[in-house]
Amino acid sequence: MFRILVVEDDKNVRKLLCAVLKQNGFEALQAEDGLVALDVMHKEHVDLVVVDLMMPRMDGYQLTSLLRSSWPVLPILMVTAKQELKDKRQGFIAGTDDYMTKPVDKQEFVLRIRALLRRAQVASDHKLIVGETVLDYDALTVTWGQEREQLPPKEFQLLFKLLSYPEMIFTRLQLMDEVWGMEAEPSDRTLNEHIYRLRDRFRKWPDFEIVTVRGIGYKGVKKA
Repeated sequence: MFRILVVEDDKNVRKLLCAVLKQNGFEALQAEDGLVALDVMHKEHVDLVVVDLMMPRMDGYQLTSLLRSSWPVLPILMVTAKQELKDKRQGFIAGTDDYMTKPVDKQEFVLRIRALLRRAQVASDHKLIVGETVLDYDALTVTWGQEREQLPPKEFQLLFKLLSYPEMIFTRLQLMDEVWGMEAEPSDRTLNEHIYRLRDRFRKWPDFEIVTVRGIGYKGVKKA
């Protein structure tokens, strides 16, 4: 059973997140601030940490930075009421792997937790498996049986993002921000071209497809 540490100073929110985790088969540990969280980390095995941003004694940026320096491959999910892009970017600079804004959607919260745990496994063996399709992070290749495609880095990152969170809808802005990050701002046309090329490459592959959610963005879908 995976052990998730929830670091949140609001008692009610902390209890709610832990209850959601337990309902979905995880073991939940609690800490009311960053200092308590570090103490727990030194005493217990933890598979993933959920970090609030605004906390007394040590904020989420400081805690995330310390966690990342001591546990380099530990998955970290930052959950905060701050919604501005600059706050999100500061979170990624500090070392978080993913970022959610409050109020937290329970289903999305669990999906992101599971995706981060899968990605942690990918980080150790450098592969993501979807059905019989294998995405090799080191080689930037996608393989199914005898079929093999080597992708440009951004195409691979975009496909990897969508398939790491199957059925989760990503807005166009989310995808551009998370795949291209703080590089020169991509345009809608750039994203459209990458999606088109991915669909063209994998049109006949049986394990997955990229679905357009009209007016919102895209999602990766595993085929039955």
